[in-house]
Amino acid sequence: MLATFFIEFAFAFYVIWRYKMTTITRLVTATLLTLGTFQLAEYMICGGLGWTHVEWARLGYASIVLLPALGIHLIVALAGKKAPLLVTSAYASCLAFAAFFTLAGGAITGQECRANYAYFDTHDASVIPFALYYYGWMLTGTLLAWKWSGKASKKAEALQWMSIGYLLFMLPTTTVNIIDPSTISGIPSIMCGFAVLLAFALVVKVMPNSQVPVRRSLQSVKQRFGI
Repeated sequence: MLATFFIEFAFAFYVIWRYKMTTITRLVTATLLTLGTFQLAEYMICGGLGWTHVEWARLGYASIVLLPALGIHLIVALAGKKAPLLVTSAYASCLAFAAFFTLAGGAITGQECRANYAYFDTHDASVIPFALYYYGWMLTGTLLAWKWSGKASKKAEALQWMSIGYLLFMLPTTTVNIIDPSTISGIPSIMCGFAVLLAFALVVKVMPNSQVPVRRSLQSVKQRFGI
């Protein structure tokens, strides 16, 4: 968990340093920071440092609910589309779940640190709606990215890699759940463990095929960070 946190935060700072700050750069950076924040929260749940376990669990869930909305926004930006209703709907549903998991008293009732992942006990009424929200938007993003990749020649490869990255994110988790149904309770933890593959796809394939790297001298780096 901690190693994945460092990898994803390092990727985020690399993207900030390497590319001009555009909408796509901001969205990729936010996605990487969100993934890393969940890993940190998960580590703190198992390590028990600082906040209570429930507070860290709330932060973790607040982070991962952002991923589908950020993904939809990023795919729309890569395709150069104007889809305000789609993006607004994604963020509206995201905020609803973020508010629920961070503010509702019984939203997260318990957690348990197991050998390879963390188990989260959430309110029974939220399980199916949250699964529909998460997988619904992720599958929508996967299909749209692949569909639009044939119509956006300049960023076609970046969109294709968004689809591949999403599949690398979802399919391993689904496979684990089918093999061992008892792991369903640990979906957020298991999925975000595999999300490092999505992080690699974003940094190694999506960004280079959508943005022009910025040549930086030592002096420009100092100026950028106010040194």
